[in-house]
Amino acid sequence: MNLNDVHRGIQRNKSRKRVGRGIGSGHGKTATRGHKGQGSRSGSSTSPIFEGGQMPLVRRIPKRGFTNRWAETIAIINLDSMEKYFQSGEEVSPESLRGKGLLKGSFDLVKVLGDGDLTKALKISAHKFSRSATEKIEKAGGQAIVLPGKKPVVKNKMKAKTGRS
Repeated sequence: MNLNDVHRGIQRNKSRKRVGRGIGSGHGKTATRGHKGQGSRSGSSTSPIFEGGQMPLVRRIPKRGFTNRWAETIAIINLDSMEKYFQSGEEVSPESLRGKGLLKGSFDLVKVLGDGDLTKALKISAHKFSRSATEKIEKAGGQAIVLPGKKPVVKNKMKAKTGRS
């Protein structure tokens, strides 16, 4: 082997395979699709989970439990973390909590729990408060403001019965 043969044939960006460009190209006539059958026809495609007639993995695995797609995700924050990151008299909202890095990810509601002690008078806005959290906030001279949550979906019963809109 020679040193100049080491990188021969290695390319940074490999050119795409041009099929159906005549017999001389090596990929002409059937254009790598084989002879006859469903796969040779235009517009044919199989499902990504199709395993050639074998029972697919998706159907072989046991299905257990229940996932509630409509359940609200609740972000939980404790009073002791607010004690560390906020000054007395400050307003605490879901946006300010996210700004300080106390709330991460996606959530629908914010709930304040009463873990830890609160000595600063904070004006805390959240969707839900535990009873102990509310007591500790008011004892410290602060205020607990309940924000409106997501509105529940209420279907019109008359529309469903009569089929009219």
